[in-house]
Amino acid sequence: QVQLVESGGGLVQAGGSLRLSCAASGRTFSNYAMGWFRQAPGKEREFVAVISRNSGLTYYTASVKGRFTISRDNAKNTVYLQMSSLIPEDTAVYYCAADEAIAPRTASSYDYWGQGTQVTVSS
Repeated sequence: QVQLVESGGGLVQAGGSLRLSCAASGRTFSNYAMGWFRQAPGKEREFVAVISRNSGLTYYTASVKGRFTISRDNAKNTVYLQMSSLIPEDTAVYYCAADEAIAPRTASSYDYWGQGTQVTVSS
């Protein structure tokens, strides 16, 4: 089992920045690719970004490229999502997830999920 706990969400004005963190425990963190997903009210959960075990691969959904950066610190068992130039459309609950695959981009691939953290961007 892998336990994941997100933090860092909040209310921010459009154009602002937030950094989300996801702390993992339970199993060897470096054995897992880590993804970020988000779900807005009334919408399906969507992929945001993923980072491979050794940070060698990263992928982003098109709408966040150039604005969001995913990173990880295997020594701290933590993955981050630095979000900049935030827009109201980024408002959602953000979830981190872990999986042993290389860098999955579909929610169904992931075995472990955090409880989510709310991000609200005001216009």
